[in-house]
Amino acid sequence: MRTWGGLLIAAILALLALPKVDPARNYSAETAALKAIQTINTVQVQYQSTYGRFARSLTELGPPVSGLDNASAANLISAELASGEKQGYKYTLTSTPTGYAITALPMGPGPHGWRTFYSDQSLIVGENYGPDPATANSKEVGRR
Repeated sequence: MRTWGGLLIAAILALLALPKVDPARNYSAETAALKAIQTINTVQVQYQSTYGRFARSLTELGPPVSGLDNASAANLISAELASGEKQGYKYTLTSTPTGYAITALPMGPGPHGWRTFYSDQSLIVGENYGPDPATANSKEVGRR
């Protein structure tokens, strides 16, 4: 027969095993994601100026495997960001009929951040709290 003391110890051990959510770490990851989106927006302008169109993927903005910079690998962002994963967020860059779209999703809730982000050639960054990805219709970051 179990005692209340034994159940209490088991409950405490279970709570200790849960991952800890550190608000400062979440904020740091979200801030890094916002900075990465701003970087992608900036280099998209450079890419469009050089190649006459927006990049269709992060790989096109990243460094070449070998040889000179070109439209397939313009060397405008780090290899890490071009891989699509950086500091707890997964980034996707897609081509749209009017330009491009960027999404940033945390790679799991908790220490990676709680917000999802979206931006496009308008340079406006939208955010969404929770699991649903931010879209062009999401609340603009910093707006109430």
